[in-house]
Amino acid sequence: MRFPSSILVSVSLFTAETTAALYLSSTYRSDGDQIWQGLTLLFTLVPSVLVQLTLTFIHRDLSRDRPLILLLHILQLGPIVRCLEAFCIYGSEGRVEEPYVSITRKKQLPCGGQSEEVERQVGQAEGKLFTHRAAFSRTSVIQAFLGSAPQLTLQLYICVLRQGVSIGRGTLMVISLLSIVYGALRCNILAIKIKYDDYEVDIQPLAYLIIFLWRSFEIATRVVVLVLFSSVLQFWVLPVVFLNFLVFFLYPWILFWQSHSPFPENIEKTLTRVGTTIVLCLLTFLYAGINMFCWSAVQVKLNDPDLINKSQNWYRMAVYYMLRFVENASLLLLWYIYKTDVYKFIFAPLLLLQLLVAYAIAIFFMLIFYQFCHPCRKLFSSSMTQGFWDCSAFLCIMCTSASPPNRPIGKAEPEESTHKEQRNDQANDTASDSTDDVPNDTTYDMLNDTIYDIPTEAENNTGGEINGGISHNVSCNV
Repeated sequence: MRFPSSILVSVSLFTAETTAALYLSSTYRSDGDQIWQGLTLLFTLVPSVLVQLTLTFIHRDLSRDRPLILLLHILQLGPIVRCLEAFCIYGSEGRVEEPYVSITRKKQLPCGGQSEEVERQVGQAEGKLFTHRAAFSRTSVIQAFLGSAPQLTLQLYICVLRQGVSIGRGTLMVISLLSIVYGALRCNILAIKIKYDDYEVDIQPLAYLIIFLWRSFEIATRVVVLVLFSSVLQFWVLPVVFLNFLVFFLYPWILFWQSHSPFPENIEKTLTRVGTTIVLCLLTFLYAGINMFCWSAVQVKLNDPDLINKSQNWYRMAVYYMLRFVENASLLLLWYIYKTDVYKFIFAPLLLLQLLVAYAIAIFFMLIFYQFCHPCRKLFSSSMTQGFWDCSAFLCIMCTSASPPNRPIGKAEPEESTHKEQRNDQANDTASDSTDDVPNDTTYDMLNDTIYDIPTEAENNTGGEINGGISHNVSCNV
């Protein structure tokens, strides 16, 4: 059984950020800055409440008689209690004989064109610990992009207005940045495990390092760009943020309506249609929040039974990074034009160049990860480099076709050949995009993870199985 290090990191970041935010809000109160105090508390309490609800929902505490646990969640102490519970499970391994085990069948990554299936026994304690890890992976993403990202943006904006960084704000900004990067990293790992659930995935330390560098440059650059733009054009930043958020929030719903698929009913049996709609709205809300600051590795697909798009679409990723780079450059250009005397001690052209280069470095680390460090790169159906190159060529063709033609009159044959090439390119792109609709044999439940309730011994004797068992597991009595 692996040490629950990811749970410890998640709880440590959550506790440290909450403590630093509460201390900073008290300093704002003493200084008479009620607006900054209210916003700091808002970006602390709202994600904390969502984290408590997520842990309660995943562990199904509402269907159990656990009033003490529910009370601690109301007091916003749920992550700490869950962490202690996970370490108690880890410490009790081997002390009590396992009355029940499960057998998991996972494929090894193909080596030499062959992929062997390996069986492994999973004990009751390991199954519970797996559920805790999965729950904290999701709460880390929620805390990162619905709490830490707005908090970091707010505190950096205050530092720009006051032209200084206090110890409290600096500490909170560092912790918030680490929380966001860690949440993005967990999102990447979660996407890999969902897409390749049939395989035994082993992620190397170098892959973690590359993801950390990729997300650090990408998120830090994005936050600085938004803060610089909002510091000179306060009212125009609201339409920019609202438009970004609205596009990514509505995009999964538009695809769902175009597919004419039935309304998802398999999220949770106890949920009504209204409850299911609320859960889906919260899911797309989180998806929009992630894409506001960085590329979401987990792509929401509401017409899929697992609500996740398991196909790898390089074109969508390439379009996102190209448009985001253009947007960042445009916002920086507007900041450079309308910058005030607040930035008189800063060499603005150098800062603008550094931010653009930093975002390019983030894209560079992203390419390195998918090309060399991705644990399942042998299973890719297409090359990432070729997909990015084809997407760039397609965008160039669109720009060329939109510009007025400059050719001598009377030559019809080159025009006809150009149209044929465009039709061929569009056909290839359509064929590539159609891979999103290819059914995937792998099934994975995003909201309800693999193992939740362990049946009693009496239920085992009557042939009961683990509720929500690990995918492709075969339960047997030992």
